[in-house]
Amino acid sequence: MKNLCLKALLKFLIGLLGCAAILFLPAGTFGYLNGWLFIAVLFVPMFIAGIILIFKNPELLEKRLNAKEEENEQKAVVVLSAVMFLAAFIVAGLTFRFKWIAFPDWAVWAAAVVFLAAYAMYAEVMRENTYLSRTVEVQQNQKVIDTGLYGIVRHPMYSATLFLFLAMGVILGSPISFAILLLYIPIIAVRIKNEEQVLEEGLQGYTEYKQRVKYKVIPFIW
Repeated sequence: MKNLCLKALLKFLIGLLGCAAILFLPAGTFGYLNGWLFIAVLFVPMFIAGIILIFKNPELLEKRLNAKEEENEQKAVVVLSAVMFLAAFIVAGLTFRFKWIAFPDWAVWAAAVVFLAAYAMYAEVMRENTYLSRTVEVQQNQKVIDTGLYGIVRHPMYSATLFLFLAMGVILGSPISFAILLLYIPIIAVRIKNEEQVLEEGLQGYTEYKQRVKYKVIPFIW
């Protein structure tokens, strides 16, 4: 338990400092308030969720901390996602520094509410699915989850992250960052396609589940 806590805390601090660096260095100041708002809505719930997982489901926390993709397609997806986020955050800081076109305050606060709601949805997905992993894989003794959010769409985790990521650019105040983060849509489309192939091949009952639950991410749309 002690080692897990230390590992989780270290990754949390690295993520926090890394995020702050790629936001405030391009902004040229710590006075970038949108950056502070984003850090607050991202890392405060993350810290709380980490504490809950340590006591309620340490196995899931350790699994997510040690995640490493084995599928070649997914490795490419991870790299593309990292480049996308890096570009979006740097552009957001530059938007503030050079006073480029920005979202109005009301849109920023509305996006923060959407972000927190999506975070709550993500937490519910983790509660419903103890097999949830950051990597595409079929785990030992894994079963198809078809209740709760999984009875509405097949990939509620991606539903939550879609709203999380699209809200990021608005919270940061940058329409250009928002446009960059739209690339997440084709990125997760590729990831979902590969993930469903893996699940159909290795998870008993998944093909029948696909027939029962028609939509992947957003009901009646996708």
